[in-house]
Formats: sequence, structure tokens, C-alpha cells
Amino acid sequence: MQMALVAAVTAVAGEFKITPFSGEMFRIGLGSSAFLLSLLLMRQLPYIYTGLAAGLTVLVFRTGLDAFASSSDAFSLFASLKTHVPAALYYIVFAAFMKRLQVSLPERQPLHLVCLIALIDFISNEIELLARSILFDYAYLYKGQLIWVGTASAVRSVFVVGLYSSMLIHQMRVVHNEQKKRMEQMLNVGSGLYGEVFYLKKSMDAIERITAKGYQLYSRLNEAGDKDVSRSMLEITQQIHEVKKDSQRILSGLLKLFDRETATDMTVNEIVDFVIQSNASYSRMLKKDIRYERRIEADYATAHYIPLLTVLNNLVSNAVEAIQATGTVTIEVYEEEEDTVLVVSDTGEGIAEPNKEVIFEPGFTTKFNDEGCAATGIGLSHVRDIVRSLGGSLSLHASAPSEGTAFVVALSTRTLK
Repeated sequence: MQMALVAAVTAVAGEFKITPFSGEMFRIGLGSSAFLLSLLLMRQLPYIYTGLAAGLTVLVFRTGLDAFASSSDAFSLFASLKTHVPAALYYIVFAAFMKRLQVSLPERQPLHLVCLIALIDFISNEIELLARSILFDYAYLYKGQLIWVGTASAVRSVFVVGLYSSMLIHQMRVVHNEQKKRMEQMLNVGSGLYGEVFYLKKSMDAIERITAKGYQLYSRLNEAGDKDVSRSMLEITQQIHEVKKDSQRILSGLLKLFDRETATDMTVNEIVDFVIQSNASYSRMLKKDIRYERRIEADYATAHYIPLLTVLNNLVSNAVEAIQATGTVTIEVYEEEEDTVLVVSDTGEGIAEPNKEVIFEPGFTTKFNDEGCAATGIGLSHVRDIVRSLGGSLSLHASAPSEGTAFVVALSTRTLK
């Protein structure tokens, strides 16, 4: 089907032409350009058979046009075939030479490809002219023929390869944007998953402690001779242990999804880029006009990009929510002695003085929905716990109320690298 389409397009495009020499014996048309572009774009086609199909279609099409344009008495099938057979030969020869480049086309540099195709086009045109000179018994070389044919081959090659390269670049941009979108989705999922895994590990530690204390209480009650209560305590402890085993199975499944070994590193600059892009969308959703500024003085690749994304995403989203309508969120990254310092500041309403003492306490929140239910976000207490799990610290640098807030994260540079 594709071969037939290429052949048909080539035959029709060939009628848009100029004739540099006298008469219709030799033409320079768009058919060659259309055929070349088709071969470049459809590398899966069998070039030889495509060339044969294009040559035969051009021969039949042009012969049919001659028959249509001439009266039945004036038309000669043999003469028409004789005139157009060399043109069919051009496409066959051209396809045969292009077959030699078919496999290596993606690896060729544009300039190198232009030179090779121009040479192939020139040779194919000269073979067509040689065939015409044999069939019609006239001189092979016209005055200025080599210049005309060489110039046409060069111009056609530059035009078609340029168009082909532009289409490839556009296609690569589309693929790149799609991959970037998928990467952003994966990072969002990974960031959220990291927080959930961290919660679950913390809950399992608590369950482990409760189980141990429950068993100790059971042992004391049993020694005291309170058999009924001790038996009930043992049942409760066993049920808690079952909850722990279920949590372990859930954690195992989450860790399979969150496979750090197969992940690639991200630079600090890329992490900040992603955080800004993600929260810019969030601020637009909230219908807030927020400007994002960045000052990156320390940039290196890190394998701990998921926890960094989780921490920065939550601090920046908190900053977005603290701004009423318009404002600025700034992300700074710099090295101070052996630490990498990340500062997230905003020009929002700031934090009320009574809240500064309890802002990192578990369960503290100032966010409630219309029904009065507290928000279920990750929370600053868990952000601090994630930072501490990396051996770092999280602190609040708050000025007077209504003058904004800055959260400072300090992490060991050696740990991140």
C-alpha cells in the first residue's frame, strides 16, 4: 500500500517540472524530490521494489497523459514508451543507489547525507540522459548539461534533506515533550510514594513498640495470676502482630514500585526545575499569581532526588498556600562548609507567633476544609522526619507576621552526593 502511494505521488509530482534542455526529452520536476523524501521517511520500504514500482507508474502515467493529450491518429504507443522509459530508469537506478544507504541513514550527518544524495541524483540523471542519447541517437552531452544537472541535484538534495531534518527535529521534540511529561508524572508518583513508604515504616516501628509493650504487659499479668486479663492481652498483642505482618506485605509491594536501584540520578538544578513547574501548575489551579525565583549556587547529581523532591514540593506548596493572591516564592541552594543548604522562602502572611513553637509537632495544621476537617497532607513534622532520616535538619526562619516565612533545610553534601 505504501509503495503504491509513493509511486502515485511521485508520478503526479513529476508533472510539476522545468525543461532545461530543448523539448520534453529531459525534465527536472518535483517527482524526484517527492520520491527521495518518501524514501527518507519510510525506511522500512524495500527500496529496490519501490524504485521499480515508481518507475513503472511514472512510465504508465506519462504514456497515458500523452494518449489523452494527442488524437488517436497522432499518438504512437511505441514513441511514447521510448520517450519515458529513461525517466523510469532514473527512479530504478536512484533507488538502487539509495539501497546502499538505507541502513545507515539515521547515523548520517545532514551535510554528509546531502553530498551523498546529490552524487546519487547526479549519477541517476546522467544515466537517464545516456539512455535518451542511445534511444534517440543524439549527442550525450549538451552545452552546460553537467552544470545544470549538478546544480539541480545539489539544490534538490539540500532542500529535501533540510525538510527531512526539520521533520525529524519536530518529531524528536514531540517525543521529548512526551517523555518529559511521563517523567514528571513518574516523579510525582515517586515523590508521593516516598512519603507513603516513610509513613508506613514509621507506623511499623510504632506497631513493633506497641507489640513489645503488650507482650511485657501480658507476661506481668500472667505472673500475677490474672489469667483472663492476660489471655485477652495476649490476643490483642497477636492481633497487633498480624497488623504488622500485613503492613510488611504492603511495604514490600510499595518498595518494589519504588525501586531505587533502577533509577537514574538527577541534578539539584533539575530537581528545583521540577518543583517549580509542578507548583506553578498548582498556583494556577488556585488562581494565584505567584512568581518563582531560584538561586542555585550548588549543582550536582544526587541519587536522593526523591526525598529531596518530597521535601521541597511540600515546603513550596505550603508557601503557595500561604500567599493570598500575588507574591513570590524563592528557592535557594548553596553550600556552607560540609552542608548543602536549601532555603524556601515566600512573601506570604507569615506564621503567627503562638504557632512557631508547635509548627513541627505531629498533627499540627492550620488547614481545614469547609466541613472543618483537618488537611491530610504530609505535614511539617513528617518533612522534618524525612530530613532527619538523611542526617539533616529543618528549621524555621520567620520574621514578623505578614513579612513572609523561610524554611531552611541543611543536609550533608557527602550524603547527597
